[in-house]
Parts: sequence; structure tokens; C-alpha cells
Amino acid sequence: MTERASLKDLALLLTLSTLWGAAYTFIKIGVETIPPVTLIAARTLIAGAVLVAILALRGLRLPRDAATWRRFLAQALLNSAVPFTLIAWAELTTDAGLTTILNSTTPIFAFLLTALIIRHEPVTLRKLCGVAAGILGICLIIGLQALNGLGKDLWAQLAVVAASVCYGGAAILGKSFKGLDPMMPAAGSLLCGAALLLPLSLIVDQPWTLSPSLDSLMALLGLAVFSTALAFAIYFRLVHTLGSVGTTSQAYLRVPIGVAIGVVFLGESLSPTLWPGLTCVLIGVMLMTLPSRKATGA
Repeated sequence: MTERASLKDLALLLTLSTLWGAAYTFIKIGVETIPPVTLIAARTLIAGAVLVAILALRGLRLPRDAATWRRFLAQALLNSAVPFTLIAWAELTTDAGLTTILNSTTPIFAFLLTALIIRHEPVTLRKLCGVAAGILGICLIIGLQALNGLGKDLWAQLAVVAASVCYGGAAILGKSFKGLDPMMPAAGSLLCGAALLLPLSLIVDQPWTLSPSLDSLMALLGLAVFSTALAFAIYFRLVHTLGSVGTTSQAYLRVPIGVAIGVVFLGESLSPTLWPGLTCVLIGVMLMTLPSRKATGA
């Protein structure tokens, strides 16, 4: 990889971090008047349609073979339908800033899944320390709620952690789309996600009975176009240029971005007891994703 390409990928990584950091605030505003399943169904449908339109303008068509669409479906389950819905449900009771912190553990799970299943990356002491620090961070963040019993807030926070596990698996699976234009797996997986969620939305939420606010509708539009369509196109490019664990390193970049956006636009404030957990999570993710000195000349 050339220096110019490396700088471009780092710029894209920062852009992706910002887009996904803003997503938590978009979701928090959206679920105020739009139920989680319907919000995410609309998010995936709009984003998928935008990407299909862009592909058509570029003269490209989605693959038609069943094998590719099965992979799109698997990617949808891991990277949109399930984690998006878990996070939206969690944000009914959890601040956007805290959700950002918990979801920053994605690289930890990407590394664990890679080490235990794929096994194509070495299990170094530095990475193991990173895993330990990250897990300690999760425990510190949700520890007080655990001591008070299994309440709704705890389940919401665990749902975000479960979404992080899904994202870790999605980053690994995303490498299987090598050779396709990055927009194709993005569009295909989002359309599959919409196909899964739309019937559920019609049954559970009956969206024709809803009266969403203008703020929620604008948040949905920003979430779909910027934090999903554009973000997914960047994501699938980076999976092939930076690798699965490298791409998930945007998680620690989006933490301060997501927290700052939540504080500025939603007036959120984090309890001081959360900061040790945030520190451990950031240390853990950085230990696992920063390149070693020996690799810098490669």
C-alpha cells in the first residue's frame, strides 16, 4: 500500500467514524416517535435504495446468482438487521453517548472471533492485554446496574454489546466480498435487511397508525443517507484495504465523536463512574488495532 493510499484510507476511516458516531444521536432522536423496528426497516430500505440508484447511475447492476445473495443475507443479519434493531431498542432507555461507548467494543469481538474461528492473525500478548482491558471496561460501565439487579437498563446495555459481537462477525464475513464493487455488498445486504424487517414492522408497529415528528423524520433521513448508505460504501472498501480488525478500529475513533455529539445536541451527561470504563475500552481497542512497529515498513 502506498503512502498516498494509506493517508486516503485513514481519511476514510475518520469519515466512517464520524458518520457512525453521529448515528447514535440520529437513532436517539428517531426512536422518540418512531418504534425501533420501523425505524430500522425504513433506514435499511432508504439506504439500500440510494445505493442501488447510485449503482445504476454508474452503469452497474447487483449480482443475480443465489450464492452471492445468500452471503448478502448473512451480512444483513450481522451488519444491519439484528445489530441496528438491538441498538435502536437499547436507545429507548440508554443515552446515545453510553451506547457509543459500549458499541466501541466491536474490535475486541472481531479479534476474538478471528483468533478462535478464522485464526489468520497471531494471538499476541499486546492483543490479549487489549481484550482484557476491553472486557474490564464493559464490566465497569454496566457494573453498577448489574449490582442493582437485572433491570431494563442492563438488558439494553447488553443488547448493545450483543450488537458489537454481530459487527465483529460482519467485519470478518465482509472480506468474502472481495472482487465486488464496495457498493454492491452494501446495497445487497441493506436490501436483504429491509426485506427481513419490513414484514415485522407491518405486524408489530402498524406504521400507518404512527405520527412521527419532523425531527424524527429528519433524523431517519440523515441516518439512512449518511450514516448508512455512505458509511456502508466506505466500510466495504476499507474491509479490503485495511482488513477486518483494522476497519473495526474506527470504533475507538467514533467514541469521542459519538459522545461529543450526544453531549452537544442532546444535552447528555455521563456519570463520572463511566469514565474508567471508557478509558479501559479505548485502551483495549487501541492495543488490539494499532500496527506494530515492525509492520510499519510493510
